[in-house]
Amino acid sequence: MSHPTGALANPAPLGLLGFGMTTVFLNLHNAGFIPLTSMILAMGIFYGGIAQVIAGIQEWKMGNTFGATAFTSYGFFWLSLVGLIALPKMGFTPDTGASMAAYLGMWGIFTLFMFIGTLKLNRTLQVVFGSLVVLFFLLAAEKATGSEELGRIAGFEGLFCGASAIYGAVAQILNEVYGRTVLPLGTLTAK
Repeated sequence: MSHPTGALANPAPLGLLGFGMTTVFLNLHNAGFIPLTSMILAMGIFYGGIAQVIAGIQEWKMGNTFGATAFTSYGFFWLSLVGLIALPKMGFTPDTGASMAAYLGMWGIFTLFMFIGTLKLNRTLQVVFGSLVVLFFLLAAEKATGSEELGRIAGFEGLFCGASAIYGAVAQILNEVYGRTVLPLGTLTAK
């Protein structure tokens, strides 16, 4: 594979993989399959957090406001979430169900607005952001009510959300490598 001198690579697959893989791991925990371990927190810091922020900065350099906003915001979401989990272990006051519900609810509102932006993009991103809206509101409801069942349901929904982001990343990579549609993204046609 060769690229013209000065050509920039597409940063979206990195951001989608950072988001998708970290989301899958956290939701394996939420669904009850694995405990919350340092592996999930490390993914939240390094791949969900830092890698997405890097992808967002690269999207900014390419003039993509949506990608820059999405990747940097969700990268910092992961970093702040790890902080909310880890800081109480360092002696800081833990958050209550109500404060976590507000935190997750605010991220749900932000994601709803980002979902509206995907209506001009492709079907894969619509699935990723649409399922993420549902995930945030399920998690907010779980924190507000203390319902373990809602947490498990959110875990399964989060597995779907993360897997859809991974699919979107792999599709972009393979489609570029092969120079044709290997995995469809559901690209919208101009009207």
